[in-house]
Amino acid sequence: MEGQLSVNHLLGIKYLTNKDLALIFKTAEYFKEIINRPIKKVPTLRDITIANIFFENSTRTKLSFELAEKRLNADVINFSASGSSVKKGESLIDTVNNILAMKVDMVVIRHSSPGVPVFLSNHVNSCIINAGDGTNEHPSQGLLDAFSLQERLGDIKGKKIAIIGDILHSRVALSNIYTLKMLGAEVKICAPLSLIPKHLKTLGVEIDTDLHRTLSWCDAANVLRIQQERIKDNLFPSVREYAAAYGIKLSTLNSLGKKIVLLHPGPINRGVELTSDAADSEHAIILDQVENGVAIRMAIMYLLSSKFKKHEK
Repeated sequence: MEGQLSVNHLLGIKYLTNKDLALIFKTAEYFKEIINRPIKKVPTLRDITIANIFFENSTRTKLSFELAEKRLNADVINFSASGSSVKKGESLIDTVNNILAMKVDMVVIRHSSPGVPVFLSNHVNSCIINAGDGTNEHPSQGLLDAFSLQERLGDIKGKKIAIIGDILHSRVALSNIYTLKMLGAEVKICAPLSLIPKHLKTLGVEIDTDLHRTLSWCDAANVLRIQQERIKDNLFPSVREYAAAYGIKLSTLNSLGKKIVLLHPGPINRGVELTSDAADSEHAIILDQVENGVAIRMAIMYLLSSKFKKHEK
């Protein structure tokens, strides 16, 4: 595999170039072929130590990164803020520096505050991968979503992609918008206005509050969950009313007169943003996203590690 990323860290999609995206996707195709072999491991990161530092709860992303690291034969350290010295008042920098003192080469971090990965990249001597910073970005999710769409739709340029749901509290939405716009897609946001950030129009996306009109327009829909743990105000009357207006049913999909692709980053609130029959239908590529997540994260870590290994020489 030839080529090199233009960045030393994965902090957000907005720091990447179109060449970076193409290189990551090409490398992910290679790793996807490997993880579907009987022997799924390669010794690519055998001399690399990676710390997964999660200050927020995670199931899919954490497991996906850990599996990707083990497939690459890296040494892995898992850190969770619950039960750690963070609860005793230890600062972020002290926590990370203590972990780095154990000679860690790469840090995968999730934090509730936007900007933490960028902050760390300026203050610690390690490669930083953003696994989600507050409501800002989730770059590996944006990459795996676009990769999954390319597998299903081919070239994304000119395709119509809808992002539906709780945009206001989502870190997935911004990374998806950046990635899809870079790839030349048309992007429409669909949600109640109370769940749409005011700055979104500056990103060149269309906004619609009508679900059926949006589904009739799009080639694919990425459906985001209502993040009830982040919602502090009454941004819509009730979850039941949200589901009635914006929940996607299989009957709705079948009434469109065309087949659209359905994505969801998980976890799914079944019966709220998606009914079970829609989530489990032939429209959905949700399990493909899970498989592709491992390949994309393998590609990211391989490409970043090759940069600092060359630098060491």
